[in-house]
Amino acid sequence: MNEKSALVFAGQGSQFVGMGRDLVASYPVCANLFERASNTLGYDMARLCFEGPIEALTRTDRCQPAIFTVSAACAAALRSEYPELAPAAVAGLSLGEWTALFDAGVIDFEDTVRVLELRGRAMQQACDGRAGGMVSVLGMSPADLEPVAKAAGVQIANINAADQVVLSGPSEAVAAAATAAQAAGARKTIPLKVAGAYHSELMTPAADRLAAMLKDMPLRSPTVPVLSNYSGTPHGTSDEIKNAMVAQVVSTVRWHDNVRWLLDHGVTTFIECGPGKVLGNLIKRLDKNVTVATIQDRDSLRTAVSLLSSH
Repeated sequence: MNEKSALVFAGQGSQFVGMGRDLVASYPVCANLFERASNTLGYDMARLCFEGPIEALTRTDRCQPAIFTVSAACAAALRSEYPELAPAAVAGLSLGEWTALFDAGVIDFEDTVRVLELRGRAMQQACDGRAGGMVSVLGMSPADLEPVAKAAGVQIANINAADQVVLSGPSEAVAAAATAAQAAGARKTIPLKVAGAYHSELMTPAADRLAAMLKDMPLRSPTVPVLSNYSGTPHGTSDEIKNAMVAQVVSTVRWHDNVRWLLDHGVTTFIECGPGKVLGNLIKRLDKNVTVATIQDRDSLRTAVSLLSSH
């Protein structure tokens, strides 16, 4: 494949019962990752992902390591079937950024599982400590939405596309921001089914706990560029990675900037690894001419390999 490719990794909310099952059944490398996750966390990761129930799989402290394990397994299966894969860069949305760091050799598998279990647990506890929410706003740019957010007392949590922005903050402030956004010309506002105000200052206790955990954790330099949600551009040194990943918990996820950087640097093929198709759809909205493949099971893996082989 002569065209530049990038691997992108799913974020929270894409989980479903049964995810990863047929990959584990077909690829020993995938089964090994699930076994390592189970040994690290002390519960059966395969049973959680394959059997649920969805309420258990949606718990933030379980959901984050589960999606990471499935996403890492998808990438491992892809490399088994298509060993010549050589992505020019990797990126992920929120928790998916940790999968990207793992894929680029920055952090070990077991350490990533531990980080995401703590990150998820700390974020859930921050949600329990203060009622918060999030709303997706369609049809307004971040620049136009910024004064609306500021006036309502909320933050821009995600810039998913040029006209798709997520606001986050205290529940009552988010409701007020949604009303104000519609009055300011938003096409639509969609309250999100989340436990709290992710990527806002309400997550500060979680960010502090993550910082303490990362303080002495060894991180390596990435083997390929890893896009930072916090800056919108590639990560730097290991200390800078730690700082950016802590900041990411309370700051805007600049996914649109991540994709824009990849496009500007010649990436024309995007392979989404993990449950769901959210990232592929967002990428296609930004540039409908790029090639997008999604890998979440054996059938989609076969389709992706066929697509990559034909380029």
